[in-house]
Amino acid sequence: MHKYLVVSDTHGRDQNFYDVLDIEEPLDGIIHCGDFEGSEGKFALAVGCPVYFVSGNNDFFSDLQRELEFELDGHTFFVTHGHNYFVSMDLESIKSEGISRGADIIIFGHTHKPVAKNVDGVYLFNPGSLSYPRQEGRKPSYLVLSIQDDGELSYEIKYL
Repeated sequence: MHKYLVVSDTHGRDQNFYDVLDIEEPLDGIIHCGDFEGSEGKFALAVGCPVYFVSGNNDFFSDLQRELEFELDGHTFFVTHGHNYFVSMDLESIKSEGISRGADIIIFGHTHKPVAKNVDGVYLFNPGSLSYPRQEGRKPSYLVLSIQDDGELSYEIKYL
């Protein structure tokens, strides 16, 4: 089994990220959906696993790509911050884009509200925000994605 941590929208308030690392390590990879506001380098150095980081709409001086496409454990991922796909309105645009790229796992942030669902065999994940949560209860959130050796997927939104 491989275990991946998915986070987003830390906005320079980094302590919750480090707290989550303490809780969830060891990890096989970390996916961050952007809005680091300058912490991406520190995060990459703090972990001992591969990182998949994209820039968000508040990462003005970041050299990170806006979107990533990659394969892990038999799944095709599409990762982006989400603001360019109007995820605050609905998920149709980002879902269509991910499918057009052959992705079966679409991961985004931006809304600061967690989402974890399977729609017609395509997974849509938003870990919410570790720093400025906007969902009811306003608890910092993240997602743990586990993929078995046979490709079977399990996931859980977790809260601090």
